[in-house]
Amino acid sequence: MLINLSNHPYAEWSETQKEAAKPYGKCVDLPFPAIPPDFTDKQTLQLAETYCNKIISMGTELTVHIMGEQTFCFSLISMLINQKITCIASCSARDVVILPDGSKQVRFHFTRFRDYIR
Repeated sequence: MLINLSNHPYAEWSETQKEAAKPYGKCVDLPFPAIPPDFTDKQTLQLAETYCNKIISMGTELTVHIMGEQTFCFSLISMLINQKITCIASCSARDVVILPDGSKQVRFHFTRFRDYIR
């Protein structure tokens, strides 16, 4: 099973990304938590522990697609890898257009998944 822990629900993925996800099995969304910027290191770690336990309870032969707040992801990915759970990231080409008002328009084009390794 592929657990999608991100702010981008599987239903909104491109057909290219859905096709690339097929080898991992059925995809289940696990919404990414809102992590306040004033969370302490300890609070972030505790939240990662909660999510690790939640993921472990979801079954065996899991792969976790995880993208989001960096410190939370680092902690959770470390925990999951210690449990022998594969974690992957989505890799995208980024197209940026600077608009006349100075704002940026950014489009991401999924390319592939990449394992988190250490």
